[in-house]
Amino acid sequence: MADKKYFVLQEKGKDSNIVFASRQPRGAALKAASRGHTAISLRERGTNRVHNFKGWREEVAAPKNGPSWLGDTVWKSNVKKLGVDRI
Repeated sequence: MADKKYFVLQEKGKDSNIVFASRQPRGAALKAASRGHTAISLRERGTNRVHNFKGWREEVAAPKNGPSWLGDTVWKSNVKKLGVDRI
């Protein structure tokens, strides 16, 4: 079983204080997209890699079998990987 990795969100080319934990870079990018980030650059801690994504979120109908407190619509996040930079 793989361990969690930590990804630091970069804003304007510099590290921010926002860190996402996930096994894969895409999982961390989905978390960033769900919080409204669109140009996502995630530096993987302990390596020289920066993963670049384009993110967006859409408001979609809630599932029919969802709980009543969920409401009629929910936000669904999506990402597209643009590449990996080495620093």
